Amino acid sequence: MNTRTVALDAEPHGIELDLSKTAVIVIDMQNDFGSKGGIFDRAGINISAIQKAVAPTRKALDDARNAGLKIVYLKMGFRPDLSDLGAEDSVNRTRHLHFGVGQDCNAPDGRKSRFLIRDTWNTDIVDELTPRPEDIVLYKHRFSGFFETDLDKILRGLGITNLIVTGCTTSICVDSTIRDAMFRDYRCVLLSDCSAEPIGGEFPRSNHEASLLTVKILLGWVSDCPRFVSALTADAAAQTAS
Repeated sequence: MNTRTVALDAEPHGIELDLSKTAVIVIDMQNDFGSKGGIFDRAGINISAIQKAVAPTRKALDDARNAGLKIVYLKMGFRPDLSDLGAEDSVNRTRHLHFGVGQDCNAPDGRKSRFLIRDTWNTDIVDELTPRPEDIVLYKHRFSGFFETDLDKILRGLGITNLIVTGCTTSICVDSTIRDAMFRDYRCVLLSDCSAEPIGGEFPRSNHEASLLTVKILLGWVSDCPRFVSALTADAAAQTAS
């Protein structure tokens, strides 16, 4: 296999990526977090930033697929009996129950559903980013996509060492997944306009911005959709020329 290396403009400095070893991770871009009627919306949380991230994420995914990159979706979802929510007094259980995890609700089309429960409308990926048959889709039951999932095994089996990271929320599930990836020696590039964070949005500097700063200083790199697409476009031109 020929090495296809692209130069991606990023902070704190540019990074060379072998596309054969690169995958795109989409974290929790599901109805409960990014759609009207989901658990965030029902709790009165402003989901506009998450919705704003959908269009650039779709563009990044379209170009990544055209370049032959593997796409991996992570979805936050618990078993119907909540057996994977944690011990009775665990923070994961108590905080999620406070938000209404497991409670019955109706999907926008009237179907019966439940907040953050697997295989329901609530844990479906938002329509604009619907996975394709060749994509990988994994459930997780903690913030990190690596905790008690097959993500690491799958990535290593594919020879992946570089992760282009998108999703929500930036300071929680995205940050947790990037940290765990860095601990496992993956090189992570977070696309800033393809990620979003409602927490701290009312402050002069949001949690989203704080997470971007942490990533580019200690955990990896920060770029955005236009620069990522530009790198892939340059690769496509080089492939055509050769």
